[in-house]
Amino acid sequence: MGYSEKTVPMSFAPGKDIIVELVPTGVQLSEVVVKPRKEKYSKKNNPAVDFVNRIRNSKEKNDPRRHDFYSYRKYERISTAINDFNASGNYSWLGEKFKFMNEYVDTSAVSGTPILNFMVKEKVADVAYAQNGNRKKETVIGLRQEGIDDIAHDKDASRQVLEDVFREVDIYDNDVTLLQNRFVSPLAKIGPDFYKYYLSDTVVVDGDSCVVLSFVPHTPETWGFIGKLYVPKGDSTMFIKRVEMFLPHTINVNFLDAFTLVQEFEKAPDNSRLKKSDDMIVELSVIPGLPKIYARRNNAYSDFSFDEPVDKSIFNVAPSEIIVADARVKDSDFWNQERLIPLEKGEKGIDEMVRRMRAVPIYYWTEKTVRLLVSGYVHTGNPSKFDYGPVNTSISYNTAEGVRLRAGGMTTANLSKRWFARGYVAYGIRDHKWKYRGELEYSFKDKDYHSREFPVHSLRLTSLYDLDQLGQKYSSTNKDNLFLSLKRMEDTRVTYKRATTLEYTLELLNNFSVVAGASFERQEATRWIPFIDGWGRNFNHYDEASFKLSLRYAPGEKFVQGKTVRLPINLDAPVFELSHTYAPKGLLGSMFTINRTEFKFSKRFWLSAFGYVDAIVKAGHSWSPSPYMDLCLPDANLSYTIQPESYALMNPLEFINDSYASLDFTYWMNGMIFNRIPLIKKLKLREVMTFKCLWGHLSDRNNPAYNKDLFVFPANVYTTAMTSEPYMEISAGIDNIFRVLRLDSVWRLSYRNTPEAPDWGLRISFHLAF
Repeated sequence: MGYSEKTVPMSFAPGKDIIVELVPTGVQLSEVVVKPRKEKYSKKNNPAVDFVNRIRNSKEKNDPRRHDFYSYRKYERISTAINDFNASGNYSWLGEKFKFMNEYVDTSAVSGTPILNFMVKEKVADVAYAQNGNRKKETVIGLRQEGIDDIAHDKDASRQVLEDVFREVDIYDNDVTLLQNRFVSPLAKIGPDFYKYYLSDTVVVDGDSCVVLSFVPHTPETWGFIGKLYVPKGDSTMFIKRVEMFLPHTINVNFLDAFTLVQEFEKAPDNSRLKKSDDMIVELSVIPGLPKIYARRNNAYSDFSFDEPVDKSIFNVAPSEIIVADARVKDSDFWNQERLIPLEKGEKGIDEMVRRMRAVPIYYWTEKTVRLLVSGYVHTGNPSKFDYGPVNTSISYNTAEGVRLRAGGMTTANLSKRWFARGYVAYGIRDHKWKYRGELEYSFKDKDYHSREFPVHSLRLTSLYDLDQLGQKYSSTNKDNLFLSLKRMEDTRVTYKRATTLEYTLELLNNFSVVAGASFERQEATRWIPFIDGWGRNFNHYDEASFKLSLRYAPGEKFVQGKTVRLPINLDAPVFELSHTYAPKGLLGSMFTINRTEFKFSKRFWLSAFGYVDAIVKAGHSWSPSPYMDLCLPDANLSYTIQPESYALMNPLEFINDSYASLDFTYWMNGMIFNRIPLIKKLKLREVMTFKCLWGHLSDRNNPAYNKDLFVFPANVYTTAMTSEPYMEISAGIDNIFRVLRLDSVWRLSYRNTPEAPDWGLRISFHLAF
């Protein structure tokens, strides 16, 4: 055994201790598997279980958040690297032009293999708690980012994603949120039923003789840890001095090669546990054949205090994280003082390395291609004043238009930081019609790149002429998405809509938003959807001038800001949405009165070791006689892909209601069953179940059979009047097929044998998750 050579720059000071951490080298064993014989483990009369119960019961005694106020300074560094890198060895295919990358190689703190850092993010923040830990505020005073993550314009989003994936772990919680999943904590209330505990050793940690409590899950494929807790002998407060946790190599977690977490604590004079360091290392293999990833989130803490803050008003400000104005422009003196963990050699030279890489044409154009795939837009200059896209909508297919060709784009802040425009033109090969959408938007705040950046405070004017798919509104994708072109039936429930809309949008930092708008619309009939009232009169079109108010509140929501849509980083935050649309009859030629209210609630509920449930609840009511196009139409999904908030086996316009309530539950079981089946568990498959239910009613005032002033339902559409029985469909599926696919078998439980509507079907989707 020996140690890898390491050069450390230092200045010698008499009497000062110098600690150099070395990586051991020597005989490399490929693998050693140690398996115990079958044991009779029992939690009854088990001193280790009694020991862990004593630790859990002491949680409140040494929790620093029990004080009225508690604060500290946190230094956080997240580094990502290519694992096992050698430009002259296993990466020699890169060629001579990339050999310079060996100059920036560091060493893995886990395996000792060479790593090449390509991104590093540093943050210094003051963290404060009040009201016994019920209120938390993090004030970021320094942010620094280097590397190739500028492929995405929203660098802050990549930081938030990484912080969410590699969250800080509190082992006293029942569940540990990590890798965007929930793991059972070794100190959870259900711990004695989930883990095996052992009092395995006594060792010295920082001069203290500590009892070592080891733990391992009963079923290693389930969502739990193996590890050790170090508790000083004879400590009546059951203070934990050190935590070491790992994930079993057989666990049903995607892409994971190795995981380690080491936390160290010190005891305050009042017995409060103060976390000194939190070091998490993850090694990943995302795609076979491509480079493996090494990620490290290394935190250090200082300046602990229980004093009342000078400015208590910070707890009344939203959001929970405040970034000071000059946080991103701190100089090197600031970082040299606040950086509690020295940078490695490769971490210091990332910017220089990236500049040298971009000087090589093959890398330059590869990065351009990746940027296109990530953003969906093509830059037209440097800097770009106009971006073309989204490219995935350039060609699609539907029954009315046949092949649909579309081209569009948007202006950027390089043209104007407050005035923005975006839009598209589209042409249908079958209907020979040109469609368009144009937006002109004024932002009351300067934008970094595009108009949709959070928070939005703007006035937007929109004009469009396009196909309107009745009863088909996709919440998570664009209707022109190429993958929606393949459908189980002809999509003929369509009209042409011409609309002009003026909208005012105000988004607050606490994730409360208001959208108020006025719109003038003209719906044009098609041969599939004619406008014929109960008196037999035929109309080519009808007009409506409407006003709409939408309120949305999502406390704690975090998302990735795209140029067109926002993708939630997680679904943990509750989301409340309330909207009302009103169109008075006779205003600017409006034929009908529209008076509709809708409500929506969504949230993810975690069930600890048993997975989680994504729940969506909706309700709505139409208060006035209105044409069926403006009533409460449930969203049908005609494609073979799985689409949230839509019904896979329902046809558009199959149910038309003026009052409705709906439930949408998706239960992700995370391998709760498959993890216990021999051989099957090696495939790391996961179970998923979905239940969707719709209650609805159509009153006589909105039924054209009783109100002849309304348009009759189309003759070629089979519309079913809902009874007291709700529409229900259920699915059972297999998730994590080849790590990326989900396949569902869907059954229709009620209103079966409806013409043109299937009672059963298979649906598929792309689902990438840890």
